[in-house]
Amino acid sequence: MIRDDAAEVLARAEFFDICDDEQRRMLAFAGDVRYFDADAVLYKAGDVPLGAFVLISGTLRAKPEGPAAGKPYAMSEPGSVVSAMALILSKPRPITITAVTDCQALFVPRQAFLKLVQQSPDLAQRAVERVQRDLGNYLGALEPVAVRMKSGDNS
Repeated sequence: MIRDDAAEVLARAEFFDICDDEQRRMLAFAGDVRYFDADAVLYKAGDVPLGAFVLISGTLRAKPEGPAAGKPYAMSEPGSVVSAMALILSKPRPITITAVTDCQALFVPRQAFLKLVQQSPDLAQRAVERVQRDLGNYLGALEPVAVRMKSGDNS
């Protein structure tokens, strides 16, 4: 894949809207396109991903695991970002990502993203704001569950 094509993939990926065109080109240059056969595992729950994947084509399944496991869900929208937090945090993920169909994805290494953030205070600020917003949305979505749990409603 030509690097400009990879930069275009990043331009379609919601998380990477915090980057300007030049920053996306730099990440595209640092990244690489990977191909996965159906049933291939991108990473397993408990693994520490070295970066994030941006789906180019195909369908992926995300299966949350562990004590707070939710229902599996599919991703087939080109530009879907898998494990954006892995760009910032070197922590085990509680989810297994598997290819449902043959897939093509752009891998963006954490090291390249963090280097870019260190060079650009504006990008660093936008990344912090994105993480805060996403975390707020996640916690907001959990609030009704917490209310039901306090009231003893198990439905």
